[in-house]
Amino acid sequence: MSYSFEYDIEPCLQVLQSGGLILYPTDTVWAIGCDATNVDAVERIYHMKKREHKKAMIVLVAEEKDILTYVTQTDLRIFDYIKGVHQPTTVIYDQAIGLAHNLLADDGSIGIRICRDVFCRQLIKRFRKPIVGTSANISGYPAPTSFRDIDALILRGVDYVVNYRRDDTHPGRPSSIVKSDKYGGITIVRP
Repeated sequence: MSYSFEYDIEPCLQVLQSGGLILYPTDTVWAIGCDATNVDAVERIYHMKKREHKKAMIVLVAEEKDILTYVTQTDLRIFDYIKGVHQPTTVIYDQAIGLAHNLLADDGSIGIRICRDVFCRQLIKRFRKPIVGTSANISGYPAPTSFRDIDALILRGVDYVVNYRRDDTHPGRPSSIVKSDKYGGITIVRP
């Protein structure tokens, strides 16, 4: 069954604006999302996933310029690197700003990915803020490769489940992760 993502945008926006949680497909795996600037919403995700607070979560943005709003220092060469890779890549940036404090790593860094999925990009652009994009699993368990693999606890714990791509059986996989420093250096954290 074909389902247009347009039907999911408004309900997602309403939930995100009210501090709620959504379950949605990304360019990698299904994710739990919330307003990345809302401390209480981020806390709900930690609680639902049974995740330690010292493990930061990934943030999704729609465009390069969005990253510059939420980090104080970045070497612009990282954008050339991102354009040159063919798989979704999350970049860890030092000195995040303007995001929920409980979303950041202990050293103040944050993982940000420019999401390539058309639904996610549209949602983020319409929301006008970054969205948390943590995998839809209980901490310690594998990330679900498709909608059917998502734990019932996660399904019941969110305020809205996106209908778009529920029937997609193409297995998703987590993004690669690299760390960028202010001098243009790149370290591969997860290939």
